[in-house]
Amino acid sequence: MIDSTWNAEFTRHFDRSADSMRFTAYLLCGNWHEAEDVVQAAFLKLYLAGPKLADREGLAAYTRKIVVRTFLAERRRLRWRREKLTDAPPEMPGGGEQVEDRLVVWQAMSVLGARQRAVLVLRFWHDLGVEETASALGCSTGTVKSQSARGLATLRQRLGPQYADLWQEVSRRG
Repeated sequence: MIDSTWNAEFTRHFDRSADSMRFTAYLLCGNWHEAEDVVQAAFLKLYLAGPKLADREGLAAYTRKIVVRTFLAERRRLRWRREKLTDAPPEMPGGGEQVEDRLVVWQAMSVLGARQRAVLVLRFWHDLGVEETASALGCSTGTVKSQSARGLATLRQRLGPQYADLWQEVSRRG
C-alpha cells in the first residue's frame, strides 16, 4: 500500500523534475509524443517502486535511470519502429547560431542506435561520468566508452570538418 508521505514526496519530486525528464526523453526519442509516453511510464514505475526505496536522496538520478531504461526497453520491444525524418526541425530552447548547431547535431544523432544516443545524452547533455552512465544504463564502463567512441565517430563523419570546434570541446569533456 502506498502511504501519504510517499504521495507528497513523489508529488514534490514530479513537480521539480518532470520538465527535465521530458526534455531528456525528447533528446533520446526525437519526438515529443514518444517522450511523453516514456516519461509517463517512468514516473509510474517510480511511483510504484517508491515505498520500497531505501535511498530517497537520489530520486533525480534514479528517475533519469528509469527514463533511459524505459526508452531502451521500448526500442528493443519495437525494433521495427524507426524514426521518421521530417522537414521541421525539433523544438529546442535558446537562440542564434548555437541553436542552429544543436539542430544540426540533433539531426545527425537520429542515425545513431538507441544505446549510442543514450550514452551521448547522458555523457554530454547530463554531464555524467563514465561510471555514472554505466550505472544508469546497467552496463560496463567499457561499453559506455565504446558506445561513446562509436557514436562520436559516426557524428564526426556525418557532420564533417565544419564542426571541428565542437569535437574539440567534446574531447576536452569526454
